[in-house]
Amino acid sequence: MKIAMVSEHASPLATLGGVDAGGQNVHVAELSGALADRGHQVTVYTRRDAADLPVRVLLRPGVEVVHVDAGPARSVPKDELFPYMGTFAAVLAAEWFVDRPDVVHAHFWMSGHAALDAVAQVQARTGGVRIPVAQTFHALGVVKRRHQGAADTSPAEREWVEPAVGRSVDQVVATCSDEAFELKALGVPLHRISVVPCGVDVETFRPDGPVEERGRTQRVLTASRLVQRKGVGTTIAAVAELVHEGRDVELVVVGGAGVAGADLPDDPEYQRLDALARSLGIRDHVHFRGQLGQHDMPAVYRSADVVVCAPWYEPFGIVPLEAMACGRPVVASSVGGLIDTVVEDATGLHVPPRDEDAVATAIGALLEDPERREAFGAAGRERAVARYTWQKVAAESERVYDRLIAGGGAVADTRSGARRAPRRTATTERTAR
Repeated sequence: MKIAMVSEHASPLATLGGVDAGGQNVHVAELSGALADRGHQVTVYTRRDAADLPVRVLLRPGVEVVHVDAGPARSVPKDELFPYMGTFAAVLAAEWFVDRPDVVHAHFWMSGHAALDAVAQVQARTGGVRIPVAQTFHALGVVKRRHQGAADTSPAEREWVEPAVGRSVDQVVATCSDEAFELKALGVPLHRISVVPCGVDVETFRPDGPVEERGRTQRVLTASRLVQRKGVGTTIAAVAELVHEGRDVELVVVGGAGVAGADLPDDPEYQRLDALARSLGIRDHVHFRGQLGQHDMPAVYRSADVVVCAPWYEPFGIVPLEAMACGRPVVASSVGGLIDTVVEDATGLHVPPRDEDAVATAIGALLEDPERREAFGAAGRERAVARYTWQKVAAESERVYDRLIAGGGAVADTRSGARRAPRRTATTERTAR
């Protein structure tokens, strides 16, 4: 089948670790590749964020990336992209009018909004059957606001557009059970929610292979975009407790501005975290590495005794899967997708979010018990292979697509603002706000 992936800000070609480059980029790239391996033709549509990018790039056999001209051809924070979604949708509609996909899979709320708009335009021009649309949100605004409050930089439109997208697409593909409950609360019917997790490349991320040299006796690793909600500060404070107890432990932090830390000094979150480590007296125990390529990460994972993922909230979280696939135990906040992936006292330990004492206790318990670490690591590898390979994720996604193409999905209104509330349209919503 012909599959159109829409990922307006998260290009599968991007280097990971920046403010807006993380799990969604990996998800789109790996899912597209695994679907191509199953014989499908995948086209990924993402916004052009540099003037020198070609219109079309062959990511791998069966997967093509199309750079859409919508807004300035430079990097723009994703929370400032909504005004360009009309242009983005018009480009999609022009493409699909000429070369109609069998199904559209949109990633993130703005992609869903643009995809629904484009599908409506194509249907209006052809008078034919509408193209079915599946939607993966990767993060929900209502959850972000709950945890970040005034620090949430989402545009005001997200509050009503995102739930409307959920109620308008043919199927929402949630990545974890916690997200499914949130979607139900937003008014998405249960029969239009499928749970398909993110995956991990278990051939790249595996226990055997090169191991990066460490600088101290014990090593803790955390890897994420450097944004406050990812909880890197919590992990630094927890490691400080362990250092002050007399442990010879180092913390490696992967992520942030610039490849291999080239632009880290200009990153505001790095500056905050650097100051925190200095104030706690452990700056020489913390190593900020900046962005690293996917193929550089396995050796780093293998070098760690414990991998910590301590976000305030997390829609899914690919890092725990990568760590588990590399046979490493995980200390994870008991939030979002981490509740599903990390099995308490089997593949790792759960801790409350934003609780540095609990993180320190969990890390310390694992550092003191090599046999337990080894058992957790082996169980994590087994779980990653049994449940979370991209091949399994692609097969589950394919079943969703087949059902939609066959007409098994509910017929939805393709205008993402149409179901905000009874007798209210997108236009009246804007006026009311």
